[in-house]
Amino acid sequence: MTLHIAGIDEAGRGPLAGPVVVAAVVFPKGPIPVDGLNDSKALTEKKREALYPRILETALAYSIVVVEPEEIDLRNIFQATMHGMREALLGVAHVADCARIDGNKLPKDLPCPAEAWVGGDARDPSIMAASILAKVSRDHRMLELHAQYPHYGFDRHKGYPSPQHLQALQQYGPCPQHRRSFAPVRNALNAPAQGELLVNPQLR
Repeated sequence: MTLHIAGIDEAGRGPLAGPVVVAAVVFPKGPIPVDGLNDSKALTEKKREALYPRILETALAYSIVVVEPEEIDLRNIFQATMHGMREALLGVAHVADCARIDGNKLPKDLPCPAEAWVGGDARDPSIMAASILAKVSRDHRMLELHAQYPHYGFDRHKGYPSPQHLQALQQYGPCPQHRRSFAPVRNALNAPAQGELLVNPQLR
């Protein structure tokens, strides 16, 4: 019997700023309706952007969950990601017979049977699609944050700890979107900022 499988993946566990975004995708039974799927990290930005609307149009159901930095700091990054995965699966549980979650850990209290698939974003089309939705959604959010906090270069490194980002942290200190529970941000909080952080007044 063919099952409706919910593929689940996340983007943004490693960055120092911005949310973790988790997506779940369930395709209709039969041939996968989107060509060119792959792990989002193996695709160009242009290809991810092209696939994103195709996934939304053809999926039987999808869910995108944004876990904000405050919640990451409250729960820790692992638990925040597990929470996001469970919430994403709940969003498609009405059509999902089972779930495949990228990684080696499963969240607790899931609404359907689930498997943890190591390297699943390179093995399962539904996980690939979830990977793309999560990555593109998070990248769009980081571009919005760049418009609000242009000092940090979020448009280029998307919050990851690049040399440019670490230098900006040292110079300006953290902004409200930085994860206080991450060591480089915590260290920057304890050091005096060398410059004034200016926020775009139109985006306050």
